[in-house]
Amino acid sequence: MKRFTAHRKSAALTGLAIVSVALLTACGTTSGKSEGTASNEAPTKLGANEKSVSILAWPGYVEDGSNDPAVDWVSAFEDETGCKVNSKTYGTSDEAFNLMKTGEYDVVAASGDASLRLVAAGDVAPVNTDLIPNYAGVYDFLKMQSWNSVDGVAYGIPHGYGANLLMYNTDVFTPAPASWDVVFDKSGQYKGKVTAYDSPIYIADAAMYLMYHQPDLGIKNPYALDETQLAAAVDLLKGQRENIGEYWSDYLKSIQAFETGDTVVGTTWQVIRNSLAEGTPAEVVLPKEGVTGWSDTWMIASQAKSPNCAYAWLNYIASPKANAQATEYFGEAPSNQAACDFTTDPNQCATYHAGDEEYAAQIWYWSTPIEKCLDGRTDVKCTDYAAWTTAWQEIKG
Repeated sequence: MKRFTAHRKSAALTGLAIVSVALLTACGTTSGKSEGTASNEAPTKLGANEKSVSILAWPGYVEDGSNDPAVDWVSAFEDETGCKVNSKTYGTSDEAFNLMKTGEYDVVAASGDASLRLVAAGDVAPVNTDLIPNYAGVYDFLKMQSWNSVDGVAYGIPHGYGANLLMYNTDVFTPAPASWDVVFDKSGQYKGKVTAYDSPIYIADAAMYLMYHQPDLGIKNPYALDETQLAAAVDLLKGQRENIGEYWSDYLKSIQAFETGDTVVGTTWQVIRNSLAEGTPAEVVLPKEGVTGWSDTWMIASQAKSPNCAYAWLNYIASPKANAQATEYFGEAPSNQAACDFTTDPNQCATYHAGDEEYAAQIWYWSTPIEKCLDGRTDVKCTDYAAWTTAWQEIKG
């Protein structure tokens, strides 16, 4: 099955005006949506559906059969609701963030490295989940999290989720590695054959590793780093940089590197492992320190021109069948607990650990770093994404 992860979550997260604590706090109370205009409250009821809805999403999230006639969950939505879908795909979270400022889109599928920025900028609205019946079927551990809510207010609904795993060459590693130390402290043993995800958000992977191995740093959340903690993560990544063969953001290049043996260990996604040529000596593991990962969120524009169709889309895409179709096609775990009954591959949910709370609890989902520490600290200011972006440029040189 054709996958669209090649364009996913690319790394060019630079040059943005990152939000302040004051702005983020304000957006918790001032963003909203009603008939085409911003308000400070989520709606309490819906009206008649408009004739169309404009959706901005990652490739593979809004398929209408035009890419593959056998892959279409949009037509059923249009037939059921009367809302004609106009969709546009984007390749990076930065691109999505900027496109939402145009006011041309009613709905966006946002990753955790963009969702809080959208909230803070006032570009997305609070969502009344009572108006989304299929929200009840979403796994509880994905609801009301730091990347999809602010101050107890929901700003969207979960779509799918996945982990950034450790992949290793089975000819090189016997037994399988149990720690991320093979890409950090021990990476010199594999100089030139180590890979890592090419994005400032990867700093969180280093912070997670330090959280486990250097508890004296006081890191409680890898996305909540004060200046001292960020400096420690940067130092670790600078040491790793000497042994990196290639950073990746295009998953096709990651596949090729493992197939040729140019890469023997590094960060990966389950779908990359599944896409390797048969016989490639590579497997994945969830190391003892845990993993970072993503949980994407469907969000509604604060000035949506078609708010009723927007709500209809959020409810539809969260339904078991549609959620199964979209997440299986893309290569991730579904968010609806009943979706596993509708996957074409009977092993889909087992492969991606859908609904496995113990597994999910080991994932630190991407969240936008902001000055207001996500770990609850109030005695310090945490470093924001602007600082992370500057640090990443320094790391890569």
